[in-house]
Amino acid sequence: MESKNYHEDLAHIRSMMERSSRFISLSGLSGVFAGLVALVGAVYVYFVFKREGIDYFDGKRNVFSEVLVSELVIIGAVILILAVFSGYIFTARKSREKNLQIWDHTTKRLLFNFSVPLVAGGVFCLGLLYHDFFVFVAPATLIFYGLALVNASKYTFNDIQYLGYCQIVLGLIALFIPGWGLLFWAIGFGVLHIVYGLLMHRKYR
Repeated sequence: MESKNYHEDLAHIRSMMERSSRFISLSGLSGVFAGLVALVGAVYVYFVFKREGIDYFDGKRNVFSEVLVSELVIIGAVILILAVFSGYIFTARKSREKNLQIWDHTTKRLLFNFSVPLVAGGVFCLGLLYHDFFVFVAPATLIFYGLALVNASKYTFNDIQYLGYCQIVLGLIALFIPGWGLLFWAIGFGVLHIVYGLLMHRKYR
């Protein structure tokens, strides 16, 4: 009986330490929704290209006008906002179910470590757009996003670092296959997010 209580106490202490040092309310469903939003966005961009007379899959280097680039940036911003908002909704719901605070010291550390590579990557991509290096924007977003995930993984589930590694590798491959950024973007932000989200939901539900 004493042995049983001892193990229960250890489990309780371990749980308290995990709650104090890691953000454990991250929802796998938020990853699934973000992936679906990214795929819808990628399909929409494909039809925007068609509207502009650009056949994305013909393998040719295409020249984008400033108006088209501005529209693509706006589409990307809308996708990002929807993904972040959905992530907050699913995570807040999971926090309520577990009676955990969504905003505490651990959350602040998580967001800071996630934001530093992400903001740096955003500024880097703006520089690429400014100098008309459009072909490198998609690989750069994948690489910096992957770095942000790996950097933030020490404050949440360790599993998230594997998603980060996959994004980095995908971005590095995309660097050497210019002109197919939209496809790599759809795989990284769409397919990988959905697969990761489903695995996380099944493992931590």
